[in-house]
Amino acid sequence: MKRLWTPAWIVRHVAMVVLVVGFLALGWWQISRAASGNTLSWAYAVEWPIFAGFVVFVWWREVRHTLRGRPAAAPEAATAPTEPVTPGDAASGPTPAVRRPVRVTRVPATSGGPEDADLAEYNRYLTWLNANPGAKPGDYPG
Repeated sequence: MKRLWTPAWIVRHVAMVVLVVGFLALGWWQISRAASGNTLSWAYAVEWPIFAGFVVFVWWREVRHTLRGRPAAAPEAATAPTEPVTPGDAASGPTPAVRRPVRVTRVPATSGGPEDADLAEYNRYLTWLNANPGAKPGDYPG
């Protein structure tokens, strides 16, 4: 229980109480407005208590999560061993296999074909647009 009385948790408890009281007060305000004839306020009168319930749900979930968790302990994996470990040592576990790197050969794309003419025309169009920055695409002479 001491974990729930840290300065951060006290702020969370106070924030939860302030939000719930505020949301319920806003819900009561909307009920009074709805009773005076504002039909839209009925939806808000239902909405504000739902918001308050959500705040309580999140607060309760965080309290349970904190109480179930273990206190912060120093991780043991971060400490370095004091003795050097040799690859054949049983304490270090199985020795990983060393593999040769895989070499991939790249084959250049072959030029020629029906799409290359379209690509060349598009590249000429882009070059023209770059050379004429104020021009519109409809001004292209090609």
